[in-house]
Amino acid sequence: MVDTTTDGRDDAFASAVAAEIDGLYRYARWLVGEDAEAEDLVGDTMLRALERRDQFRAESSLRTWLHRILYHRAVDRSRHASHELAVEDVERSWGDERFSVDASVVLERAETRAGLTEALVHVPVHYRSVVVLHDAEGWTVTQIADQLGLSVPATKQRLRRGRMMLVSSLASAEERRMANRDVVLECAQARALVSDYLDGELTAPQRTDLESHLASCATCPPLYAALVGVRDLLGGLHDSNSVVPDAIRRRLRVSLERSTIDGLAT
Repeated sequence: MVDTTTDGRDDAFASAVAAEIDGLYRYARWLVGEDAEAEDLVGDTMLRALERRDQFRAESSLRTWLHRILYHRAVDRSRHASHELAVEDVERSWGDERFSVDASVVLERAETRAGLTEALVHVPVHYRSVVVLHDAEGWTVTQIADQLGLSVPATKQRLRRGRMMLVSSLASAEERRMANRDVVLECAQARALVSDYLDGELTAPQRTDLESHLASCATCPPLYAALVGVRDLLGGLHDSNSVVPDAIRRRLRVSLERSTIDGLAT
């Protein structure tokens, strides 16, 4: 017999989580800069939330709780990102009275979403998150502190540093562009095409652009070589004559039958 009371609570919780999708996606989009990755991050967050719904005690709002989960998932994904600015370097630069930027260049770059998104990617996620929530989403410092589990002073410090790093990133965007002026495609675009390239699914123009990028980029060829090597090694492990042991097959069948029965019961 199905426990309709429990089912009702689960359905209500799932509906409440679904109602937060727009806000979560906006947040994720600013954090990771790519639609597909943002969608994946939100999906991961929703799955985590459903798996851990018993941990939600309503001590904070559901919105805050979900954003906290998404934030930690983003942090896990961005660990050791070499393209991010070092807060120590930025603090040192801003502490030098001779340091400045060209405000017109910074503001022109910031006028487009693409420019802001590209610059934000270089701001470490700990600081990026605070800037996005405060300046883009309109959260208060107190709300952000609650979400991150920080004190208000610590949150204010992250906001200050995050804004400084964003301006520095916008100011140095032209340097990054000039460094890659002879490279066809940006690295993110090229890496998004590599898998289809391996499978022979690119159009002729796409294939030409990707091959030109790989011929001139300093960082993508090793990644491509690793993808090719791992794929080939996985292919070498295939054994068409292998047989699933009977004990494992029985367990899998029982598991499948139980899942089917549970699905019909609900």
